[in-house]
Amino acid sequence: MKRMKVIFIILLAFICVLVFNAIKKKASSRRLADKIHHTTKEQQTAYAEKAGEMIRCRTVSKEGAFDKTEFEKLNKVMEEMFPHIHQKAEKLIFGDDCWIYKIEGKDTERNIMVMSHHDVVSGEGEWKYPAFCGEIHDGALWGRGAVDTKTPLFAEFQAVEELLSEGFVPECNLYIGSSHNEEIGGDGIPLAVEYFNKNNITFEAVLDEGGAIIDPPLAGMKCKCAMMAVHEKGRRRIICTANEGTSHAGLSGNTNTPVARMSAFISEVNSKNIFIRRLYPQVKAMFEDLCPYTPFFMQILFANLWCFGGLLKNVIPKINAQAGAMLGTSCTFFEIKGTYEENQCTAKATFRCVDDKDLEKDLEKIKEIAKKYGVEITDGEYNEYHAPADMNSPAFKYVKNCVAEIFPDVAVASYILPAGTDGRHLSELCNCVVRFAPIEMNSQQFASVHSENENISLEAIGNAVVFYKHYIKNYK
Repeated sequence: MKRMKVIFIILLAFICVLVFNAIKKKASSRRLADKIHHTTKEQQTAYAEKAGEMIRCRTVSKEGAFDKTEFEKLNKVMEEMFPHIHQKAEKLIFGDDCWIYKIEGKDTERNIMVMSHHDVVSGEGEWKYPAFCGEIHDGALWGRGAVDTKTPLFAEFQAVEELLSEGFVPECNLYIGSSHNEEIGGDGIPLAVEYFNKNNITFEAVLDEGGAIIDPPLAGMKCKCAMMAVHEKGRRRIICTANEGTSHAGLSGNTNTPVARMSAFISEVNSKNIFIRRLYPQVKAMFEDLCPYTPFFMQILFANLWCFGGLLKNVIPKINAQAGAMLGTSCTFFEIKGTYEENQCTAKATFRCVDDKDLEKDLEKIKEIAKKYGVEITDGEYNEYHAPADMNSPAFKYVKNCVAEIFPDVAVASYILPAGTDGRHLSELCNCVVRFAPIEMNSQQFASVHSENENISLEAIGNAVVFYKHYIKNYK
């Protein structure tokens, strides 16, 4: 009886700790407020019409080719729409058309950057309105680039243009960066980084695209959420080769051919849970940030990751593939080729990793499996990893505060971006590269990125201008 009583007391104390942590987390969190409508309908329409001019420039980037016609057209549009910037800023061009604008600040030894890209993917598919119309319909601006990323780029320029017209001088040097070939992983921003390195230019803060304000990311949440990517997955390519076996190709059993062995190797890698899975600091921060705005049972889980972290690590990939990708390395095989003449089979594999040290351990497991099937592993075209943002830095706390002030009705959460941005190249020059474009999207608009019917609401355009203006004007 005493033993049961002790167990009951321990269990009750345990439950009390879980509940207390959840209540404490909610009590210490930012309380959401009513949405602020920062701009008038007239302002929103005026902004959208200007952004539409940019969308009508068909700046599609293509591998191995650069057609300057539409890019030159966009440059002329930018000069006409933003005269104060082009009068006061130093403009540098890298590669074919990567822009770096510098507005000198009061303290010329310090630097910050806001950036985006002005190239877009093609506009194929069936659209409700023409892909490059840049027109206003149904309370939104339509066209390729409306989300990715001519609206954020417009908002950056418009914010700086308005500030300069008011006689504003930034506290430190302000850079605006925009690449012409981000969509194809091009050389624009990397060439700019070479220039920065050569001239010993570093940055206190870099704000790029990558995150946005989206519909509630978890079931039961009532509020929208500003998702701020503080890290993006690294990438590594390997080449897998299976050569002929000990017998002649025509005499070998079908289980010993290069194609059969490569197939068995790929199948085992894909079927086994061989990759390290962790709740990385950025993922923990995401759950802790979202915690106060979730249903109470989720608050219990997210406020007590010390207890439920293992459970979440196993459950998340089964619930949401995108969230699962934030827990570790992912692998994709492609370009699988077999040649009868050489009796050889090759395949390429791309790895996306959260942590480069974990990736090395993952690759050791891959190589062990490869040995079983006589598959040789060699390095491919690239091996790229960039450090995450310092979530304790003043610059990171500042951008979170800016989001909360301009968008008081939304939660703010960190996360890991599975895709790639130009911002990753700046990580070596800045310990606070945050991938967040201050545009609010619904689920259809989110899905329209790189797809049909890309559009953004007029109010979202106006709010983006207000955000960048606030961010730049108050940066100290």
